[in-house]
Amino acid sequence: MAVVQKKDRFTSYKQTPEYFSDFLVDFNIERVGKDLIRNTNEEAIKSSIFNLLMTNRGDRLFDSTIGSDIRSLLFENFSLSTEEVLIDLIKTTISNYEPRAKVDDVFIISQDDSNALVATVVFHIINKQEPITLEIVLNRIR
Repeated sequence: MAVVQKKDRFTSYKQTPEYFSDFLVDFNIERVGKDLIRNTNEEAIKSSIFNLLMTNRGDRLFDSTIGSDIRSLLFENFSLSTEEVLIDLIKTTISNYEPRAKVDDVFIISQDDSNALVATVVFHIINKQEPITLEIVLNRIR
């Protein structure tokens, strides 16, 4: 843990260092400091990966190539080939648009009862050894 600069000469506290930080999507404001609330380190990367995978290509105004077409695969009959295409789509989206993360593995589990797919992404942050797991539930909305 790194020691953060003291607020005054009497106060010292320890805090984990922030390597990566992103704003929340809804731009919430802290009550005390009136600053924007941020995600830091692995939570920032998790939310970035989630947003990338849930964004359709063409939805971003100034860069229409960002995103993935995962939602178009949700209406297909789920088979082994659909699973392979979905895994490849997730891996290429993360490798192309999230340079802070390297994908180790992706698992897809079908939940027929709720018409959903559960994608489990196992990745690690650059310069860190421990793997991080992110589960995303993909639902058909129509």
